[in-house]
Amino acid sequence: MRDAEEFDAFYTSSAQRVLGQVYAMIGNRTEAEDAVAEAYARAWDRWTAVREYDSPEAWVRKVAYRVAVSAWRKAINRLRAHRREAVEQHVDAISVDHVALIDALRRIPAEQRRVVVLHHLVGLSVAEIATEARANPNTVKTWLARGRRALAAHLTGAGHQTTGGRSYEA
Repeated sequence: MRDAEEFDAFYTSSAQRVLGQVYAMIGNRTEAEDAVAEAYARAWDRWTAVREYDSPEAWVRKVAYRVAVSAWRKAINRLRAHRREAVEQHVDAISVDHVALIDALRRIPAEQRRVVVLHHLVGLSVAEIATEARANPNTVKTWLARGRRALAAHLTGAGHQTTGGRSYEA
């Protein structure tokens, strides 16, 4: 119990100051808050060692800064990987059908959209979708039926003209 009280006192006396310092170092309050929270969580996990340091606050500040830098590196690496993959891929031009389908999918409820995509684009069975969605197979069938009807209405409805199997905005 003494450890928790001691850590709480440490946190209460230093958290706002450390947050201000990390915010000043990285320039983004949200990222600073996330990094500082992670650093204090790590400090709590290692409190028996951290409390013995010359400056536990300096340790938390250093860890928070490293957490923020690590998050930046991960984001940059994801972006580089995405760009590298996008450059190396051949992408066919987007067809009018593709645009109409994406537009129609955006207009139907999320659960219906999810099961329609999983079933028709990914190729999962109703049972597989039920497992992934943690839903009853009959519920999945209902979502599929409703989703198909809603898609059909959006693809052939008042806002679109159908010509030769293609849907065009009127």
